Amino acid sequence: MKNTILVTGGAGYIGSHAVLALKNAGYEVIVLDNLSNGHRELVEDVLQVKLIVGDMSDRSLLDNIFSTHNIAAVMHFAAYIAVGESVTQPAKYYQNNVVGTLTLLEAMLKASVNKFIFSSTCALYGVPQFIPLTENHPQDPISPYATSKWMVERILSDFDTAYNLKSVRFRYFNAAGADPNGLLGEDHEPETHLIPLVLLAALGKRESIVIFGTDYPTTDGTCIRDYIHVTDLAQAHILGLEYLLKGGESEVFNLGNGSGFSVREVIETAKEVTGKVLKIEERDRRPGDPPILVGSSDKARQKLGWRPEYPNLNEIIRHAWEWHIKRHK
Repeated sequence: MKNTILVTGGAGYIGSHAVLALKNAGYEVIVLDNLSNGHRELVEDVLQVKLIVGDMSDRSLLDNIFSTHNIAAVMHFAAYIAVGESVTQPAKYYQNNVVGTLTLLEAMLKASVNKFIFSSTCALYGVPQFIPLTENHPQDPISPYATSKWMVERILSDFDTAYNLKSVRFRYFNAAGADPNGLLGEDHEPETHLIPLVLLAALGKRESIVIFGTDYPTTDGTCIRDYIHVTDLAQAHILGLEYLLKGGESEVFNLGNGSGFSVREVIETAKEVTGKVLKIEERDRRPGDPPILVGSSDKARQKLGWRPEYPNLNEIIRHAWEWHIKRHK
């Protein structure tokens, strides 16, 4: 049996898939989640790992976890992620995503745990100056959500210099899909991501799907985004963890497919996968939506040996559809 890994936010979408990947790789796992957005049954019944219900801002709880378990590293997914909400409630995002993370890091230092995998975002690049985005693209976050992730990345750099806390920071593009075996999937409330919104419409749970902006300088006039299968995302976290456990220095990696799909392409592919007719509404652009967001993951491929197993959009949507049918039947 390998080391014990603490996974914060492990009852959520990406976190739960990382827990599954950790289990499959032979690690012991403890999940810390306040269940504000996570699902207890996925951890306890499906994944069958230890769940501690609590908040990462609870320092006494963290100290107890680290003192009673032999934690080798922390994977950190406990963050609020809704960009729009972050604009109207920035205090919530800075308190949880920044202050809460700082509390966690301080507890780690006290317990002499110095390996940290951080769930970051491509949103900290802001409006792209060039495509594909690489890790050295200028950082100019344009929402409190993105800024909160940028601030934590700065904290991690400083903590490495001052305290030798080593981190791998993964900047995600659009996580999508579901566990290929149907064990886990995406289930947010409210849902804001395109693929599950389209699939909920296919299930009759929504009346229509909205396209925001049809006049972008793209092939079909709609935004292009880089969708990465959540299982491939989780596998990158295992590689990042093993990189740190072998003594690797702090690093940052983009995680994306390296190719983009437009909103219309996603909808058309969903029609093919589900066999359903979808009602489409076209509306004006939303402020802050860049025409194209596609990233280069060459660094993760070269340094970690990461190879996405499910780069095909049809496969990403098919796995998500199978999960949604099961979840909402």
